[in-house]
Formats: sequence, structure tokens, C-alpha cells
Amino acid sequence: MTGAPEAASGVESLTEPPDFAARHALLAEGYGGSGDPDDPARVQAMQMVLHLPKVDPPPRSALLAAAASAVVALCLDERVGAGGPWEQRYLAWKRARIRKVARRARGAQWTAANEVDGVTVEIGGAQARALVPCPVGETDQRIRRLQIGGTDLEHDEPGAPDPDLPVLWVNSSLGMSLGKAAAQVGHAGMLLAGAMDVERARRWAEHDFGCSVREADPDRWRELSAQVARSPRSEAGVAIAVRDAGFTEIAPGSLTVIGVCADTW
Repeated sequence: MTGAPEAASGVESLTEPPDFAARHALLAEGYGGSGDPDDPARVQAMQMVLHLPKVDPPPRSALLAAAASAVVALCLDERVGAGGPWEQRYLAWKRARIRKVARRARGAQWTAANEVDGVTVEIGGAQARALVPCPVGETDQRIRRLQIGGTDLEHDEPGAPDPDLPVLWVNSSLGMSLGKAAAQVGHAGMLLAGAMDVERARRWAEHDFGCSVREADPDRWRELSAQVARSPRSEAGVAIAVRDAGFTEIAPGSLTVIGVCADTW
């Protein structure tokens, strides 16, 4: 299966086979544990492709939400499960030091990116694709030629987040680029899905892993940080925080995104 673009919004080929619980349990175990290989070309990474048309680009918040949902959808896709065609590539990445690389594409580039193994999600007219991880030296040439930096989007004001979906709050004080923020909300989506119990994760799958991404001002960030410090799981719901390794843009240990899922689920 090549993973062609969807005709409608949402996650492509989303089903819930019997081993959903097993894939969720694997995600909930966390990741990492092994160091980087001596050969930089063998470093494991998930490539993310953001659709950034030259005319009428999507809102930044919607594009980040699509990126986060695409990552979660891939991590819980049946093809990364036991015996699936993507299992070994996914496991090699998940057991290594997690890395994501966000690239931009438009026109024919975007069409070509959708021919590479992965999952595309559309939210609010914005599209992003998470690709099956691999060593960086084996990145498909159609993806390798895509630009990593150089294009950003203005910060938008999308209004209140959807109360029926998880919210990923971005630390506005860090001034992250679009690509950096995309990688960080992708991390947050993974952590949030893993922190949920399996039934809540199933309900999220029924919503195509939709989410809202919003910028947190300093006051809200302090409130969210306190919520995470009190308890990742409580009667109020689930809350997780992403602490960046500091490979690019920001200082090691910076808290970049806090993901919350209310107990109304």
C-alpha cells in the first residue's frame, strides 16, 4: 500500500483491528533507550511533510494540528503492528533516540511525498504527512530534496479550542519555527496517546486523532505546568509535557508543548 492522499479530511485507511490494544500498549511503553549509532547516516528519524502551497497557505495552528494527528495515526496504524509491513522500521525508530524532521512541500512535491509510505491527515484544510521512520541515510530521494527550513507561517488566532478534542499547548515564549513546532507537537501527540488508557485512545481513534493546537501565553503556561506537576493522570483528565533534547533551536531541557485531554472523554 502506497498511502495515497485521502479524498476527504481525516486519517487515511483508519480501522480498528483487534490488535489496537497491543499497538497502544507498545506506544505507552515509551521510547528511546539506545544511543546514537557511530555512523550519522544510521540515525533513526521520522520525516514529516507539511503541505505549504504558495497560494492560500493554511493557518499555522491547523497545520500543526494535522502534523500532530498524522504522527499519532502512524504510531497506532495497523501496519506498524505485529507482522505489519512497517513494523520493523517503526520499532527500530521507537527503540532509538526519537527524532522527527519536518519538511515543506507544494504542488508536485506534495504529490510525490504522498507516494512514500506514511499517513496523511487533513484538519481545517491543512494537510501533513508522517512518514514511516528510517535511517536518515536511507531517506527517500523524493523527501530528501524537500526543504527543511526557510518557510514559516504567521501566528494565527483560531479562537477557543474544540472542547471535545485534546489540546496541545505550545510554549509561545520559545518562538519556535514552524518545523520545530511541528516536531514538538508530534512528540506531544505520541506522549498523550500513550498516557491515555486504551479505551480513551480508542475514542480518540474514533475522532481520527483530531486535536487542537494553541499558543500558551506565560500565564496559561504556568497553569498548565502546575497541572502536569500535580499529576499526569487525575480526575481532570490526562496532561503530559514535552521536554526537548536541545538538538536544534532551543536549549536542552526546555518544555515545549503540554498536551491535555479532559476527563469528558
